[in-house]
Amino acid sequence: MKRDGSRQPRRPRGSLLRRVGAWLLLVVTAVMAVRLFAPTRDQRVEISYTDAVGEIDRGNVAEVELVTATQVLNGTLKTPTRIGSEDVREFRVTVPFVDPAPLVARLEARGVPIRATRQSSSLINILFGIIPWVVLAGIWFFMVRQMRGGAERALSFGQVGTRTVAGERPQVTFADVAGAEEAKAELQEVIEFLKDPARFQRIGGHLPKGVLIVGPPGTGKTLLARAVAGEAVVPFYSISGSDFVELFVGVGAARVRHLFEQGKANAPSIIFIDELDAVGRQRSVGLTTAHEEREQTLNQLLVELDGFQPTEGVVVLAATNRPDVLDPALLRPGRFDRQIVVELPDLRAREQILGVHVRHIRLAADVDLAVIARATPGLSGADLANLVNEAALFAARRSKEAADRQDFEDAKDKVMLGMERRSLVLTPEERRLTAYHEAGHALVTVLTPGLDPIQKVTIIPRGRTLGVTFALPEEDRHSHPRSYLLGRLSVAYGGRAAEEIAFGPDRVSTGAANDLRQATELARRMVTEFGMSDAIGPVSVGGPGEVMLWGREVIPQHATSPHMADLVDEEVRRLVREASARARALIADHRPALDALAAALLEHETLDRAEVEAIITGAGAEQPEESPAECLT
Repeated sequence: MKRDGSRQPRRPRGSLLRRVGAWLLLVVTAVMAVRLFAPTRDQRVEISYTDAVGEIDRGNVAEVELVTATQVLNGTLKTPTRIGSEDVREFRVTVPFVDPAPLVARLEARGVPIRATRQSSSLINILFGIIPWVVLAGIWFFMVRQMRGGAERALSFGQVGTRTVAGERPQVTFADVAGAEEAKAELQEVIEFLKDPARFQRIGGHLPKGVLIVGPPGTGKTLLARAVAGEAVVPFYSISGSDFVELFVGVGAARVRHLFEQGKANAPSIIFIDELDAVGRQRSVGLTTAHEEREQTLNQLLVELDGFQPTEGVVVLAATNRPDVLDPALLRPGRFDRQIVVELPDLRAREQILGVHVRHIRLAADVDLAVIARATPGLSGADLANLVNEAALFAARRSKEAADRQDFEDAKDKVMLGMERRSLVLTPEERRLTAYHEAGHALVTVLTPGLDPIQKVTIIPRGRTLGVTFALPEEDRHSHPRSYLLGRLSVAYGGRAAEEIAFGPDRVSTGAANDLRQATELARRMVTEFGMSDAIGPVSVGGPGEVMLWGREVIPQHATSPHMADLVDEEVRRLVREASARARALIADHRPALDALAAALLEHETLDRAEVEAIITGAGAEQPEESPAECLT
């Protein structure tokens, strides 16, 4: 069985017999080749009858072998003798008369041992001479057939790549897909059209030829297509975009033709192409011929999309997470007429997704899916499925009968923060430095108005970090004001500022490297993309010149002047300097709260939101009460 519990597919018996037969054929071939081509080592020298009689009379013959029914006598000399031009030890002689009795009497008179053998049948000799050649001819014929079959399989679309899902045996339906209500409604309309096209054609409407499902990885695009296979009662043909691109030239185009022939022959039907960007990337402008085969496949796909009418009842579904690299010819009306966007799930959808996945595990009474959904913003459906599975694994490792709240909390931390690395031993100085660093992040987060509430602070190493300060929004955010972004810049510099204040500038560590990288990137986006710089204004600042986009042609962008580039750099430096100054001032004004938080982290290693707020309040620091609109400007 596999690791996931499913059984390994049983190998077909015919395939096993073919493998055994191939090995037997190989062994027989090797033996016959050795027998046929290996040189026979016969050391007997052909001598005359007179010389043979002379050696017998001198008593130099040790023994002889008389081959019956022939006139051949094989013998061995006691002492090698030079006869003619060769030194002879073993000899062969042809007896010049039919009756060997006189020769036998001469040998017996000299006391020479005589051994008689029967000559093998001539038919057997003929067979042993012919069989190797017959075997070699059979091997050659077998290899030719295999090569021809391989070429046919390479050029045959139907033998490779396609997967047909029968509509009569649904495995996944829309009931198994939580969230994505708009996408399900769009796809449900497609299914209903295939079931009853006259209902839509009555007033002149027609089914779209192509439906493109777009969304980030893990949002359930392929799952939606599988649900269509479960809901529809029509043939469903599924193939990956990478299956179109092969080594042989023309294979991809042939597979496209065969796929659409299958769909038309079994209409009404659905064709699903997963990872469409593997074959539908934008065509180049003649700069390279490396992807010529892929472009031929794309051209054939465009032709096939134009080659059937909507009334034929064939719908093409496709999924991709890279719509920006698709060729515009694919996206025009008449080909992929409709695009369905599947975004990351919101709070309600996350709760529904969790409800779908927990149906297969045992839950304790203290598990609240609404609380888990509220604490997991930004997670995709695949991430939530992984979270539920990790919770079940935690419960199993702890020998519990059901997964409880603590198991889900640990699973959430593992999925969102990384696995704990308790085997990593930190020195006391590193632990103290890490505690002050995370305490600085936590203090700035709590004391800065308008930021997401803190959820957990820990100095237990997780993933590639030595400590984590984790904050989550109480509700899903779709846009962020300038004050919020400035507050995030201050939080990013809170750890470094705490190190400077607690240990001095010379003791600042490398732990803030990722913080500085994220802060600089956010500040640059504020200046160049969000128009949040007074010096530059609400302008989108482009790159330095032409850029090469992967899978697309060279696209010229508006080049930024040297003066503008210097101005952008200066504005970025100003934003991060001001954020660092705000963080240092905030921590310096609340030094007792910083020390109290660091001491609590050194003692308990992990603090939750209530504990952090209680420590800060107990140290005399007051939490801000301003609304997000009244905070930093």
